[in-house]
Amino acid sequence: MIKIITTAVLFAFLQTAHAQKGFKPIFDGKTTAGWHTYGKTTASAGWKVEDGVLHFDPEAAKNGQGGDLVTDAEYENFHLKLDWKVAPNANSGIIFYVNDNPTKYKNTYETGLEMQVLDNDGHSDGKITKHRAGDLYDLIQSKSEPVKPVGEWNTAEVVCKNGKLTLVLNGVIIVETVLWDDNFKALVAGSKFAGWPGFGTFKKGHIALQDHGNNVWYRNISIKEWNTMETTTGCK
Repeated sequence: MIKIITTAVLFAFLQTAHAQKGFKPIFDGKTTAGWHTYGKTTASAGWKVEDGVLHFDPEAAKNGQGGDLVTDAEYENFHLKLDWKVAPNANSGIIFYVNDNPTKYKNTYETGLEMQVLDNDGHSDGKITKHRAGDLYDLIQSKSEPVKPVGEWNTAEVVCKNGKLTLVLNGVIIVETVLWDDNFKALVAGSKFAGWPGFGTFKKGHIALQDHGNNVWYRNISIKEWNTMETTTGCK
């Protein structure tokens, strides 16, 4: 009982703190309300809510109960903030500007951009440039790697405003770029996504948390639409 009360109080405090800065929670800490598995209308059983934390459990995801978890709402100019941690050897991702059209696009990553979530030392992707934690996956390598050890919580931020993208990990700006201009198109053309007609083209879309078949946890998921990202990122 003490553990339950403490967790609830802590979650409420953190949610209030975010709200005071203009953020609104998009995960209530109790249910998967506001989210659905890509290609479905509700969240699959692989995504569990445990003590204010959203946990992807690969065991529970068996028999077709996995899949990326996607927001019901779409976002255009936004500041997303959340915490994540991974199990040893795990891989996941924060995917944004997803076009929720599974008839046309089988996977979220066929349209959305990804901030990598990874055990850099334990997963094979850690050996690939632009595939490490915090990277704009397969497009831009992080300026630095302020990622914490496996099992510890990291705070990630995705800031998008009028085509300017900033990725922040544990308070450090690690990626800055402009989307949809000629330079961005050249980055895509030099990546694994070259030839994917829908990739990185949508300027409004859903946010997804990736099922990569490994244990991963997310909490304190909140968003701000729009106005004061310079307060926390230094961007304008």
